[in-house]
Amino acid sequence: MIFVKRLRRKVDQVLLDWKKRSDHLPLVIKGARQIGKTEAIEEFARSQYVHVVEINFALQQEYRAIFDDGFAVDRIIQNITLLHPELTVKPHETLLFFDELQACPNCATSLKAFQLDGRYDVICSGSLMGINYQEIESNSVGYKEDFTMYSLDFEEFLWAKGYRDEQIAGFFQHMLDLEPLSSLEMEVLRRNFQEYMILGGMPAVVWRFVQHKSYDGTLQLQKQLLLDYEEDITKYAGGLDKAKVLNVYRKIPVFLGRDNKKFQISKVAHGARSREYIGVVDWLVNAGIVFPCYCLEHLDLPLRGNYDPDNFRLYFGDIGLLIASLDEEAQLDLRRNKNFGTYKGALYESVVCQMLVQQGYDAYFYRNRQGTLEMDFFVRDADSLIPVEVKAVDGATKSLNRLLEDHQKYPEIRYGIKLGDKNIGWNGRFYTFPYFLTFLLKKWLRERILAGA
Repeated sequence: MIFVKRLRRKVDQVLLDWKKRSDHLPLVIKGARQIGKTEAIEEFARSQYVHVVEINFALQQEYRAIFDDGFAVDRIIQNITLLHPELTVKPHETLLFFDELQACPNCATSLKAFQLDGRYDVICSGSLMGINYQEIESNSVGYKEDFTMYSLDFEEFLWAKGYRDEQIAGFFQHMLDLEPLSSLEMEVLRRNFQEYMILGGMPAVVWRFVQHKSYDGTLQLQKQLLLDYEEDITKYAGGLDKAKVLNVYRKIPVFLGRDNKKFQISKVAHGARSREYIGVVDWLVNAGIVFPCYCLEHLDLPLRGNYDPDNFRLYFGDIGLLIASLDEEAQLDLRRNKNFGTYKGALYESVVCQMLVQQGYDAYFYRNRQGTLEMDFFVRDADSLIPVEVKAVDGATKSLNRLLEDHQKYPEIRYGIKLGDKNIGWNGRFYTFPYFLTFLLKKWLRERILAGA
C-alpha cells in the first residue's frame, strides 16, 4: 500500500453528515482499491470518536473468528477484546471500523445485529473483489447504508491544487447565468483539466504531483497501480478464469480506440465465446475497475429498463490509469500537451463518463443499427431526455441536431448539451460547456429544475 498524506475528499462531508443523524445505520463504503477509503475513514475516526477499534480482515485474519459464536453484539465485542485485551470498547463512545470487508462476509451479516443494538457506530470498507456483493447485501438489507467512493473527481483535484470552494462556486455561477468564462479562467481551467486527464484521481499519484509540482514519478506510480490491479485480479477472481478476466481488462483501451466502441467478447481473443466469459465483465464492474455504458434501445424515458444489457461499452474507472495503459509514445505526447485530440475522442469520452458516474449517473449511449445516428451519453431532468455530445475537436453535430429537430419522433428530447473545448453558451437548442465543468452538470440540472426552467 502506497502511503498518501490526506487529501480533502467529498466522503469527508458524507461521514460527518452520517454521524450527525441520530438514527444512522451501519455504513458500508465500497469502491475500487487504493482510492483512499481507509485513509478517509481513519481521519474521520480520529477526529470524531473517543475510542476507535480498527480491524483489517485481510491483514488481521485472526479477527475473522469473532463471529464464530454467532452475531450477538456482546459476544462479538467480547471476542474482540479477548484477542486484544488492551482495546477500549465503550458504548456510545466507540467506532468499530471493519476494513477489507470482502475478506470476511460474516461481518456484513453482523450489521443487522449492530443496528438493532444501537450502542456502537459501525463503518465497513472494502474493495468488494472476489465476493458477491449482492449476496452480502441480502444479509443485512434494510439495516445498513451504502456509499460508493471513487478516485478523485476534478473538483477534488482542484481542491488538491489549492482552489477554494468560493472559486468553484464562481465557475458554477457562470453556468447558471450562461455567462462565458473569461479567457484567463478558460486558460487556467483547461491547463488544470489536462493535468487531471494525465494524472487521473488516484490519491498517491495526485499527492506526488501536487507535492513535487511536476509529473516526475507519476507515471511509475500509475504503472504500479495497474500492476497491483492485475495482481488483485489473479488473487481475488475466484470461480472465474483469471486469464480471461485479465484479457478483458487489458483489451478495454483497444475497444475504446475504435469508431464503434462496443465491447464484443468475440474480439477479445481468437475464438472467444460469450458463454466462456460469463461473469467476467460483471466482476470487473463490481470491483470498481471499469464503468459500463449501456446502449439505449429506445430514446424514451425512463432510462433504467430501457437499454440492451448485451450492448455496452466499458470505460476505465480512472482516466489517468487509462492513459498510463497506452503505449509510451502516447503517454509522452499527452504529457507534452500534444495530440489531446487524437485517439478518436476516446480519452474525452472516458473522462466524461467517469465524471458522470462520479455524480451518481448511470451511463447510457445510443447508436442505431445502421450507425447513422449516435449519441455519446444521455442524462435527464424532471421530464426531459437530454443527449450529451462529447467533441474532441470542434465539428459538426449532425446527430445532436437530428435528435433536436425531430420533435415528433423524439418528443422527450427538448434540448441538448455539447461538451468540448468551448466556452459556456446557448444557441436556442443546446447548451455548450467546456469539458472541465462536467463535474457540475448534475448540480446545474438540479438548479434548473428548482428554478422551473
